[in-house]
Formats: sequence, C-alpha cells, structure tokens
Amino acid sequence: MEEQRALAGFAALSQETRLRIVRLLVKAGPDGMAAGAIGEALGGASTSRLSFHLTHLEHAGLIRSRREGRFIIYSAVFPTLAGLIAFLMRDCCDGHPEICAPVAAALSCSCEPGKDALHG
Repeated sequence: MEEQRALAGFAALSQETRLRIVRLLVKAGPDGMAAGAIGEALGGASTSRLSFHLTHLEHAGLIRSRREGRFIIYSAVFPTLAGLIAFLMRDCCDGHPEICAPVAAALSCSCEPGKDALHG
C-alpha cells in the first residue's frame, strides 16, 4: 500500500463515529450490515450524519456498499484494512521479530463468538 492511500485510510479512521462503524463492520464479517442497523448500533445516528460517515469510509476504500432489495448493505473491505496494518508493520522491529510477536499474536483471528482477539 502506498503512503497516500494509507494516509487516507488512517484519516478516515481518526474520527470516533467512523472508527466505531468500521469496528462494527469488521465484527459483522463479509455479510455486512444494513445502514439502518448500523445507525441503531450507533445509538440512533441521524440518516444524514450516518450517510456522511459511510461515504467518507467508502471513499477511503475501507468499506463497500451493495444493494439488497430495499436495503443498502455495508461491509468492511478486509484486504484494505489488512493493507493498513501491513503498512505500519512492514519494517517492524528492524530484524528483531521477538519485539513484533505480541503484535502478531494480537492480530490472529480467533473467529470464536464472543472472543476479542485483542483482549482474549
């Protein structure tokens, strides 16, 4: 991932609501969530506010949308999110992998319901 794309991704994530949206969509997995369900999960965010944040995240390439009947479903773009992490970790620890081991362990997907990979 080139630096400008990484900057756009990190800038999009630097706002609280957008970060919460991405975390919700990561948790939802590839099936994603309807816009209305995202709004409800955020405590009833207004349609215009939600639309603004979803558009910002979509422009940054972090999420994508698809229409299913009357609903717009949003999902995380996992390769882009992985690219952001790889961008940060590319030159990790200058040849000392033992320093990066905790980071690598935290990133391993547990895929167990109710288990947070970062906090066990």
